[in-house]
Amino acid sequence: MQAMDITLTVVPRPDAGFATLLGDVAAAAESGFARVWLPQLPPIVGANGWDALTALAVAGARTPGIGLGSSVAVAYGQHPLVLARQALTVAAATEGRFVLGLGVSHRFVVADVLGYSYDAPAAYLREYLEVLGPALAGQSVDHHGPRITAVGKLESSVAAPQIVIAALGPRMLELAGALTAGTLTTWTGPKALENHVIPRITRAAEDARRPAPQVIVGLPVSVTDDVEGTRAEINAAFAVANEVPAYRGMLEREGVGSVADLCLVGDEDEVVRGLRRFADLGVTEFSAVPTGDDAARARTETVLREVALAAV
Repeated sequence: MQAMDITLTVVPRPDAGFATLLGDVAAAAESGFARVWLPQLPPIVGANGWDALTALAVAGARTPGIGLGSSVAVAYGQHPLVLARQALTVAAATEGRFVLGLGVSHRFVVADVLGYSYDAPAAYLREYLEVLGPALAGQSVDHHGPRITAVGKLESSVAAPQIVIAALGPRMLELAGALTAGTLTTWTGPKALENHVIPRITRAAEDARRPAPQVIVGLPVSVTDDVEGTRAEINAAFAVANEVPAYRGMLEREGVGSVADLCLVGDEDEVVRGLRRFADLGVTEFSAVPTGDDAARARTETVLREVALAAV
């Protein structure tokens, strides 16, 4: 198996208390995982969560050594200079261990929940990155574009955190390769990665004379004997994802009917084979969401730890 980092996505559970999140991050560090990702969930019923960047700053300050990433902060609703200042604050609090995952979310969140225009999201994100990148690097910004005005400069004693974006479509992948360190995907399988995501982002990075891009894949993983039941639970929990156009496009590229079909579910050997397939495609990091009952999660984390240690 080619080198691929195994990391964890920690699902925020505000009803369980903030101490639970801190404990989850500490447990991931103690288990030897290189990084944890924390989703920035939309403020809608059934999908709430802590503010990802604030939570990561606190967790990272309390738990040394482990890398931290947002998956993902939403560009809409937060000016790029404001996000740059927040990201630099998190980077300082975590001693440079923070990666800024950024995205544009989806129309039903941005337009219907937040009330912003969702016209031309790729063009908006390009302009956003043209401000965010220089601001993070401590450069003066004097930007007057069709969608964003930004004039100012941020000073910080820490290096700019890397940016990766949630890129699935062609234009977003081109942005990821040309302007950022890579992409962070979700609900994306090996066929879509091999035939669409990796070639497009790699070509964009080459054209921009940038380093080879990071390709970070996030998916639920469950080591279990109840494969059918677990997939049904995943489908029920993430039913809305099946209807989101961006994810629907990835399902069609993969030739499957639901997001549950993309997840790594099965016994130890089957899950390891699935991880190996992603690694052999050139995926640089696999961020697992351990899924299932307590026994399944324990089995899952054991397998993930073993694979992570074997890759070191």
